Amino acid sequence: MTLQWEQVVVDCADPRALGAWWAQALRWVTVDDDAEEYEIRPTPDTLPGLLFVRVPEAKSLKNRLHLDFRPADQRAEVDRLLALGARPADVGQGEQTWVTLADPEGNEFCVLRSRQG
Repeated sequence: MTLQWEQVVVDCADPRALGAWWAQALRWVTVDDDAEEYEIRPTPDTLPGLLFVRVPEAKSLKNRLHLDFRPADQRAEVDRLLALGARPADVGQGEQTWVTLADPEGNEFCVLRSRQG
């Protein structure tokens, strides 16, 4: 038996709004725009994707799992994500080479520094 990584599931209050935000942030495509389960992927046939699922409770603590992204230009990507509605997040990381942000529903993610060379 072989396992294939299908998606990461993100609990949220508004799957459509948050899924559309992440689709824009990652420049991914929407493959299911249901109001209860909104799925995006790099391309329609590329896995893994992100699946945004409605839950009744609000986020209250730091994520136990988060996504890291490595851009070609860290400052430009951080500025772009902030302009889209991300906000700086302090999860106790202190001064680091990465930038911790939160999406519009408060889910933390990191923008790593650009690779050298």
